[in-house]
Amino acid sequence: MGSSLSLFLIPRHSTAVPGLGDLPESCVASVMVYLDPSEICSLSMLNRAFRAASSADFVWESKLPLNYGSLIDRVFGGDDNFDTNLCKRDIYARLCRPSYFDGSTKKVWLDKGTGRVCLSISANGLAITGIDDRRYWSRIETDESRFQSVAYLQQIWWFEVDGEVDFPFPAGSYSIFYRLQVGRSSRRFGRRICNSEHVHGWDKKPVQFQLSTSDGQRATTQCYMKEPGKWKYHHVGDFIVTGSNATTKVKFSMTQIDCTHTKGGLCVDSVLICPSEFTERLKRF
Repeated sequence: MGSSLSLFLIPRHSTAVPGLGDLPESCVASVMVYLDPSEICSLSMLNRAFRAASSADFVWESKLPLNYGSLIDRVFGGDDNFDTNLCKRDIYARLCRPSYFDGSTKKVWLDKGTGRVCLSISANGLAITGIDDRRYWSRIETDESRFQSVAYLQQIWWFEVDGEVDFPFPAGSYSIFYRLQVGRSSRRFGRRICNSEHVHGWDKKPVQFQLSTSDGQRATTQCYMKEPGKWKYHHVGDFIVTGSNATTKVKFSMTQIDCTHTKGGLCVDSVLICPSEFTERLKRF
């Protein structure tokens, strides 16, 4: 009887069916090179082999900008808080977190989904005509700004806000935007409201936007300031970086210098430099 019972315990098919976990890590990693960072992170949760493959240095080095070493030197310099011995995955994760530099007037980060460089310059990092005269301008703290404060124009005849940045942008096409709001927003009883008390003069003449680069590229646009109480990204222009071995100096300005009338009631938050393909994203804000 014992021998008869043992016959039932012997599996008829002893050959195991191969699964995803049997794929060599090197093969999985070679495929991950062609995926987006978000897809790599999703696949890393499948099993142990995929998790190990997703940590391969060559996978994440392919997602980093070619000149990521120059970015680290420019932003962190000799900062001891940046560990140069990190693996490439951790370097990518660190660079995706916004980092202050140049006296905390600028922030730079990598877009998590694409690894493209984005840079923002606060109002404190811009040259604003009359900013030190409280009759014209004031600094306002707000949680609606990436830098926690904005420059608010009460009234002025000569309106000019300039800036420049010298940065090792990776090769690609970039767009520049001023983030502005007509009117001054605040909260009352938990609700957001907009004060339009000082808003005037923006309907008479358009605001002029200009940019120029160290290699001779130029762009000019203009628009009227409208829609009080709404933060808007105003497009200055685009520029192209063809190499990643040197820094690119970019100058930009926003002016309305017709002195036949005053203008006021405008919040200046920051300037954003981002890949040109992100323009559609900004239209949603």
